[in-house]
Amino acid sequence: MTFLLTLLAAIFVLGPLIALHEWGHYIVARLCGVKVLTYSIGFGPKLTGWTSKKTGTDYRLSMLPFGGYVKMLDEREGEVAEEEQHLAFNRQHPLKKIAIVAAGPVMNFVIAIALFWVLFMTPSEQLATKVGQVLPESPAAMAQLPVGGEIVAIDGHEVQTWEGVNYRLAGRMGETDNISVTLQSANPASATTQTYQAPVVNFMQGDAQGKDALTSFGMLPWQPQIAPIIGGLSEDGAAIRQGLEVGDRITEINGTVVTDWLSVTRIIRDSPEILLDFTVLRDDKTIQLQIMPQGKKDNLGHTYGQIGAMVAETEIVIPDEYKTTVVYGPGEALIKSFEKTEQLAVMTVSSMGKMLSGMIGLDNLSGPITIAKVAKQSFDISWQMVLSTAGLISLSLAVLNLLPIPVLDGGHIVYYVIELIRGKPLSEKVQIVGLNIGLLLLLSFMVLAIGNDISRLF
Repeated sequence: MTFLLTLLAAIFVLGPLIALHEWGHYIVARLCGVKVLTYSIGFGPKLTGWTSKKTGTDYRLSMLPFGGYVKMLDEREGEVAEEEQHLAFNRQHPLKKIAIVAAGPVMNFVIAIALFWVLFMTPSEQLATKVGQVLPESPAAMAQLPVGGEIVAIDGHEVQTWEGVNYRLAGRMGETDNISVTLQSANPASATTQTYQAPVVNFMQGDAQGKDALTSFGMLPWQPQIAPIIGGLSEDGAAIRQGLEVGDRITEINGTVVTDWLSVTRIIRDSPEILLDFTVLRDDKTIQLQIMPQGKKDNLGHTYGQIGAMVAETEIVIPDEYKTTVVYGPGEALIKSFEKTEQLAVMTVSSMGKMLSGMIGLDNLSGPITIAKVAKQSFDISWQMVLSTAGLISLSLAVLNLLPIPVLDGGHIVYYVIELIRGKPLSEKVQIVGLNIGLLLLLSFMVLAIGNDISRLF
């Protein structure tokens, strides 16, 4: 059942993005006077569809849902009647060819901007960007960031939400340098700001791998103080097998005193397959237990610990000074959506460059299985998360398709730019060699990405 729901979530999110990407190619081809033979959502055998009597275009839904294509009249792919040769793609001016090929990725950029625009206009109550905790021996601790100060900029870029802070920090992944954090004074009577320099070495790599950007940096939002009392136990978890009971209060783990549930979960998550010494209070008696967290994998394949224990229910009240409502008018929201799209596009390209240079590992590459899992999780959270996930995927599709690799849209654009400069297209032999190389590269990356996905599952 979980597999079916994951598949449906992926189709629901990816389907419209693929359809609109191909529609971008289709509509610009029509505007440029090129005859479109097939508009297909999916690859492989045709499941259903119809043929337009007016244009002759075969609109179809095909069996394999993750992809699509637009097939145009082209003399390189078959004989074309003399009266239709002016409608063939290969007969068009290079600028028209570039416009047709670029229209798909451009459509994905437009979708991302539109989705982010809707989200920016939607009022949302969030945690203010005030530092709630600084983790010891972290970059934030070395920079002596004060608890209570409000983050207003990372590396000189204004941030207004923790999501923005996280994206700016994640953009420095793999780097060895200083990250600057600008804080506004915690004193409400003072509006002064101060910038701190936090040194990072191979940021988010090595021992920090598997942690999110905020945890790796050591700068966390306000978090509620929840007593570390066990409220439930999973039947197949390590906790119940090794003696933990409902109602137990955890007081120490490996000699470290713990006073809140988040400290407990942090230690457990960072200790997969490591035997931990637990001290618990049960009926006013101190009990010693040894529990080994089971190793689990997140969506990026990083291993974390889990013991199958849930905290007792408690009411969480967020102090007013740590709450903020974020909402923008249509104009400001549009500007913000363009800024966010630009930031994430630059970060995506930068991450690819870091993978190729070895600054970050190729295990960060994700494939369709991970995308499907993330899509499913977004449906479990909220409609806003579904839109946000769709926007991020659409943006990724745009950037990836514009890479100058033959087979991808970006590679074709390179061909047509060369044709524009030379005044004639590259020889068919050269183009075929380039396409074969591009296909080999693409298949290699797909095999690596799917291999990463499978390793995360097992």
